[in-house]
Order: sequence, then C-alpha cells, then structure tokens
Amino acid sequence: MRKIKWGVMGTAFICERSTFPGMLQADNCEMYAIAGRNTEKAEQFKEKYGFQKAYGSYEELLTDSEVEAVYIPLPNTMHYEWTIKALKSGKHVLCEKPLAPTEAQAKEMFAAAEENQVYLMEAFAYQHSPYIAAVREEIEKGTIGDVRYMESAYITSDYNKSNIRMRRDTLGGCTYDLGVYNTSLILRLLADEPTKVKAIASFSEEKIDKLTSVVMEYADGKKAAFSCGMALATELDRHIDRFEIQGTKGSIKGTGFEFNGDGELSYTVITFDGKEETKTVSVPQNYRLEVEQLGRCVTGDETPGVTREFSLANARMIDAILKEIGY
Repeated sequence: MRKIKWGVMGTAFICERSTFPGMLQADNCEMYAIAGRNTEKAEQFKEKYGFQKAYGSYEELLTDSEVEAVYIPLPNTMHYEWTIKALKSGKHVLCEKPLAPTEAQAKEMFAAAEENQVYLMEAFAYQHSPYIAAVREEIEKGTIGDVRYMESAYITSDYNKSNIRMRRDTLGGCTYDLGVYNTSLILRLLADEPTKVKAIASFSEEKIDKLTSVVMEYADGKKAAFSCGMALATELDRHIDRFEIQGTKGSIKGTGFEFNGDGELSYTVITFDGKEETKTVSVPQNYRLEVEQLGRCVTGDETPGVTREFSLANARMIDAILKEIGY
C-alpha cells in the first residue's frame, strides 16, 4: 500500500487531540511535514510525532514538492486563503470544518481544486463513521417508514474569552463551531435540503452566538430541528450529543452516540408494532478514517466521501441560519 506524504499546516489543539492520533493509525499516511508560524513549536511537533520536516511558515510547506496532501486546521477566517494557496500549489486538501464562512467562498475553493486537478474535502471526520452509514441504511430500507421529523443537539462547555471560538474576528460562535455538525448530520440522514429555515440565538458581549436553535421545513412536509451551544460549565469538556428520527412506522434514537466518537456506539430502533432493538456498531478512530479516505482518493481508488455537493448544501444551510440570527 502506497503511503501519501502529508503536510500539516498549523499546530492547533485539534491536531494533538484528534487528527495526529488518527494519522498515526492510518495505513496509507506518512506524516511528512509540519508547518507553523512558530518554528520552535513546529520543531517540537516534528520530534513528538515523527514528521520528517518542520517549517516556520506555511509558504515553505507548500513549496515542498514531496508534500502530496495538506491538512488545514487553521482558524475559520484562514481556511479560504490557505486552502486556495494549497490547491494552486498542486496539493490535495483536507480542510477543517466549516470549510468557509459562506457558500460563495466554498464554491471558489472547489473551483480552484477543479482547475488544479486536485481534491478538496471538508474535514467532517464523523461522516466517515460506519455508525452514520448504518443509521442511514435503516432509513433507506424503510425500517421506520417515511421520515416525518428529526431533531439533534450538540451542546458543549463554555470557553474562556481568549479562545478563538469566543471571538467575532475569528468567526467564533456555536453555529460555526457546533451547528455545522447538526446541519451535516441532518443533511446526511435525510438526504434533503430544507426549503425554509427559522432560527433564534443568544449572543455574548463579543457578539458571537452562544446558544442557537433552528427549525427547518422541507418540500415534502417533514420537519427538522436542532440546538447547538457553548453553554455548559466553562472549560470542563462537557458535551451533549443527541439525535432522534421519527417516521411513519417507528423511530431511531442515538442511545450511545457521540459526534466523532469511536468504539462501540449504539442506536435504538422502535417500531410501532411493539418491537424494540438496540444495535451496536464498532467504530474506528474517525480522523483515521477521513485521512485514509482522502489518501485513497489521491491514489485514484476513490472519490471524496464528503463531496463538493454535500459541503455546498451544508454551507447554504449555515448561510440561512446566520442570516436568520443576524450574525
């Protein structure tokens, strides 16, 4: 199996918490280069995780002809600029969510990928989970009949004001940070875009949304709703991950569910004829799955699991929500 030489652009916390462990597990990944604005920190990451090269600027990484794919975990405001620069340098790109602040910018990013004949994929690690595939399959085969309603929630701890999630200038707020998970989950499981979106939010002094609730209506009459927020005890890493889908024949509820969770995850199917069954899915480390998947795209064996069409549809939903709440 050929290993893809990856460059990582940035030394964000998500790298150590989630992405690097996934890259180390990935069968087709070579952790080749790390770049940061702080050369010393890049060198520390190089030694700790076994990168071959460390660069003190993102530009240097992009000029390295050995780098085949780039992972971008930079702040939301930097995704557009550095993704396009990486694509124009002939690198395949895995960019953290949200891909861009708006659908219009996301379209430009995908256009740059097409022009330079490379892949761009939004880094929704959990979207590669066999758990999500299993729930989607239940819906497709009609286990609960026609879907009438879906709800979801993703609520986490609050953060100190120094955190980039809490700042307007870095496009913080719960819709960009958490709501994108809810919208993408609903989009994946319902395989449909809403025709009407209503939303309300509570804002902080820094003018970022701290708690947002959304109601969506669809052309066929079904409804969906979700809440996202940074509202639990500050800096305690607490979270609420939830979804439930109601159909004309029964329901599916995430009874052992966590966004980006791995291990043994479960969901419960209850049908209106009185049957109840809890099903368990063994889920590998999600970040490993997305890195391996883009690697197979680079070698020509697959196309991105999180597609251009999916990311643009999700961006349209986020655009509509932000317009509703006045962000």
